Amino acid sequence: MFETRPDRTDEVALIGRSNVGKSTIMRELTGHTFTTGGKPGVTREPNHYDWASEDFVITDLPGFGYMQGVPEERQESIKTDIVHYLEEYADNILVGVIVLDGKSAVDIIDRHTTEESIPHTVEMYHLLRELGVDTVIAVNKMDKVDDRDDRLDAIADRFGLLPPWKQWTDTIAPITAKKGNIGALEDAINSHLEDHKRHDLKKFF
Repeated sequence: MFETRPDRTDEVALIGRSNVGKSTIMRELTGHTFTTGGKPGVTREPNHYDWASEDFVITDLPGFGYMQGVPEERQESIKTDIVHYLEEYADNILVGVIVLDGKSAVDIIDRHTTEESIPHTVEMYHLLRELGVDTVIAVNKMDKVDDRDDRLDAIADRFGLLPPWKQWTDTIAPITAKKGNIGALEDAINSHLEDHKRHDLKKFF
């Protein structure tokens, strides 16, 4: 279980598979660069960023799912630690952000969907909803997607959100973090902060 969380009440948490760009989003949100492992599965602990004067923290949880060269038991233990973290701090997490790679997300979800199993990313989304955590799906790397609206409609569908995606702008945020284009994510997070009456935190997004 992760033991690194600062003593802060409120939190925004980034959750997603390895290599979807969570660290880049974290850098864009905080202006701070975090050291991450050069290969998937290296980052075993969350990266937290908090402001000394604020009772608030942004957390980038380790990537989960298939990681080349990482034993299956380790992949599962990372996922289990993330689930436990989300369960433990559900009352503190104002917004959970599921980060996807816009180019590959639909293929990955479809490849892992069977009668017996739900893909990890979809599972995490439903877990957050069950825990009562407001959830945003940040669809990253949209600069590499040609059929933008079709792709976003397909992603909405995979998460049980009836297309068209544009009726879910507080839930689905198309972004390109590497180019600093995260306005849709900031808007979505802010809409949920307003619901929580946390207007004071909007200055961070």
